[in-house]
Amino acid sequence: MLYYLFHFLREKYNLPGANVFNYITFRAALAIIFSLIISAVFGKRLIALLRKKQVGETVRDLGLHGQKEKEGTPTMGGLIILSAILIPTLLFARLDNVYIVLMLITTVWLGTVGFLDDYIKVFKKDKKGLSGNFKIIGQVGIGLIVACVMYFNKHVVIKEQIAKTQETAMINGQEAGITELPKFSQEETRSLKTTIPFVKDNQFDYAWLTSWMGTHAKKLAWILFIPIIIIIVTAVSNGANITDGIDGLATGTSGIIGATLMILAYVSGNTFFAGYLHILYIPNCGELVVFMSAFVGACVGFLWYNSYPAQVFMGDTGSLALGGIIAVFAIAIRKELLLPVLCGVFVVENISVMMQVSYFKYTKKKYGEGRRIFLMAPLHHHFQKKHVHEAKIVSRFWIIGIMLALITIVTLKLR
Repeated sequence: MLYYLFHFLREKYNLPGANVFNYITFRAALAIIFSLIISAVFGKRLIALLRKKQVGETVRDLGLHGQKEKEGTPTMGGLIILSAILIPTLLFARLDNVYIVLMLITTVWLGTVGFLDDYIKVFKKDKKGLSGNFKIIGQVGIGLIVACVMYFNKHVVIKEQIAKTQETAMINGQEAGITELPKFSQEETRSLKTTIPFVKDNQFDYAWLTSWMGTHAKKLAWILFIPIIIIIVTAVSNGANITDGIDGLATGTSGIIGATLMILAYVSGNTFFAGYLHILYIPNCGELVVFMSAFVGACVGFLWYNSYPAQVFMGDTGSLALGGIIAVFAIAIRKELLLPVLCGVFVVENISVMMQVSYFKYTKKKYGEGRRIFLMAPLHHHFQKKHVHEAKIVSRFWIIGIMLALITIVTLKLR
């Protein structure tokens, strides 16, 4: 909103300094600052309100050290995260940008699904919360919306490079230089191309999956594209939800992932960096840096209250939204195939649960007694059972998350 206000003041009254709002980096800096302030101020007041209303977490006795001490800790703190994302985005981002609109819809949609789940658990005293089927329907629904927008919307385009980067690397301590940057065509093309690591051109076209259909392959690519997008959104959203099991784990991991995606969005929306890295140039996606700055600020701000020992839990209100935002953001900047690396912590947590459940059912059917691979799933509970302090588990998972983030960025040049 402020972007439009200052644009009006600049055009109408030639207000000095109003032009600074044209810069994405400036608005992104403001977004992260405001997000931190909202988290700090609103967070403190919301926690006090939740305590007053006795909106506390009901903890099942799983035999974990320090578990019972968390009984009664306020939950539904995801409202802090949602507020710290939405308000700065509405203030500083361009609301006529299709990607920003898509991220706002995703945040509200999944935040609402998570809120309903928490509301049923807390106020209806139903430990199961929202039915698993309804959660899946909610995730599939937003996945379907995202896939249709990415496939059908005329503003979702890329620009193709028409010249390759020529790099001259001088050895023996001399500088490496670029003799010619690639140029981009003036035409904006609707395409299903995305980024894929470790291949020559660093690109993959979903239309290839339907190439066997002949002349109508590109027109029918949506048949596979839409289900793939739905699976990605659902998987990452559930991954964040499962990871949210100990203080600060999901919040910190999401913040690391968000910072990485912010960098990827900036280079993808900048002709110079997209040309140098020889990656897809996506017009207008640079605006997403403002949104992701608010996201990172929200995660860091929430950590103030959610780090060990937690004063508040985010609940499904936060965790479902965090995972969904990460998935949709990666899809918007066409980096979704990097998510298995970048979201490695979420992936491992998800896999640990699937392995545990599958092996238990298999051994129960075969031997009449269920056996386990891990002491407890998800994986972070396995380490808790081994008497590793949860603060140490979280810090080590963060370190792994940072390593995976660096690997993700490096893959842009590994082909």
